[in-house]
Amino acid sequence: MSEAAPVIVAAELGAADFAWLDRLRREHFPSERNVLPAHLTLFHHLPPSLLPELDARLRSEMRLRARPAATIGEAMLFGRGVALRVRSTALEALREELAEAFAGSLIPQDAIPWRPHVTIQNKADPDAARQLHNALKRDFSWPRPLAVTGIATHYYRDGPWEPIRRYRFGG
Repeated sequence: MSEAAPVIVAAELGAADFAWLDRLRREHFPSERNVLPAHLTLFHHLPPSLLPELDARLRSEMRLRARPAATIGEAMLFGRGVALRVRSTALEALREELAEAFAGSLIPQDAIPWRPHVTIQNKADPDAARQLHNALKRDFSWPRPLAVTGIATHYYRDGPWEPIRRYRFGG
C-alpha cells in the first residue's frame, strides 16, 4: 500500500543531461548498490500524510514558474564518493518555500540547509573516489549548464522509487 511509504521529491533533468549523469553514475557507482538512476533530490523523506498539501502546492507553484536556470558547478569529493554540485537560485528558492511550509515534518537530513547535488559515486574505495574526482576536475569545464524540466514525487521502498506525479514548469 503506497500510502504508508515516505515521499521523495526530486528535480527532473533534461534528457541529454540526465543521460550524461546517469552514464557517469552507472560507470562509477558500485553496481550492486546502484538501484536508482541519476537524480537531484529536494527532499529525502516527507511523511505520506503531507502528499495532498504537497500536491496542491506543487500544482500551484509550478504553473507560475519558468524553468530554473541551473548549472553543475564542480565535482565534490566526500570520502568514499563523488557528487556534482548543482547551482540554481530559482530551484533553491522553490525548495526553501516548501521546506518552510513543511518545517515541522522534516527529518533532520531535510531540515538542514540544502546542498543540491547529483551523486555519481558512493560507498566506493576512497582511492577510487579521489581518482574519479581528479578525472572530473581535469576532463570537464565547470560550470556546465543543467536543464531542470520539472519536479517529481515518488514513494520510497528501500529500492527503486515508485513514481507518484510529475510537475512541469509553466511560467
